[in-house]
Amino acid sequence: MDIIDSHHHIWRQVDLKWLQGPMQPRIFGDYESIRRDYPIEEYLDDVASSGVTKSVYVQANWPNDQFEDEVRWVQETADRSGWPHGIVGYADMTLSDARPQLERLAAYPAMRGIRQQFHWHENPLYRFAASASMAEEPVVQDNIRKLSEFGWTFDLQLFAGQMKAAVGLARACPDVTFILQHAGMPEDLSVEGWAAWQTGMRAMAEMPNVVSKLSGFGTFVHRVDAELIKRIIFETVEMFGPERCMFGSNFPIEKIWSSYEALVQAHMSAVSELGDTAMQQIFHDTAARVYRL
Repeated sequence: MDIIDSHHHIWRQVDLKWLQGPMQPRIFGDYESIRRDYPIEEYLDDVASSGVTKSVYVQANWPNDQFEDEVRWVQETADRSGWPHGIVGYADMTLSDARPQLERLAAYPAMRGIRQQFHWHENPLYRFAASASMAEEPVVQDNIRKLSEFGWTFDLQLFAGQMKAAVGLARACPDVTFILQHAGMPEDLSVEGWAAWQTGMRAMAEMPNVVSKLSGFGTFVHRVDAELIKRIIFETVEMFGPERCMFGSNFPIEKIWSSYEALVQAHMSAVSELGDTAMQQIFHDTAARVYRL
């Protein structure tokens, strides 16, 4: 079947400070193997045997003041190679008015949405945002609301403890589609941690303008764990429905511990138990609709 990869990166080491200098601890562990260029040609080699026909690039944390440079480079890559087919760029939603940044990005035809990572955690290794409450800030909500004027989505990345606030954000921006990254990043696999994730996910699923991305499930375990992947997929699909779930590879991050083939196979094996309609929606239709591919 035709697969849409709704979440991948390409990069040039020169533009990514986190790939330069001494290695810093990262949420996904030892990343020495990807501290180098990852061009579109290598990505296409990685996906060649997996049936991927379209893809969406998601911002890769260039320096914030280079937000347009990142999108320009990816657009030039798409113009040259035909890949990727959609771009999720970065803009700073904490500014008093993000519109000037959004208007600059609107010049690039592959633009489909914005991601600014809101995830905050008590564990500093898992912490990215400056505070846990970014989704509640009125200026952030005002700026995200502007995305509807451009027809853009917002890729929402946060932990279970932040989902209550995220429900308020989704409610405050009813004309924006939110894509919940990595199915809400379940990092605490204890009984209590899993229950907290389930509670947050159920609340998110009640918001009709939220969909879930089935991606990044190796982030905290640093491997392709077929049983964990199946567990997350089954529970997420039960809450959101397959028409509100989409596959994403999170490559090349997951390349640290896996091949693309093995990653896709683990996801497809799980989804296949849900039937052909679910397969079509999760691996193609949802991403095609949400990202307008």
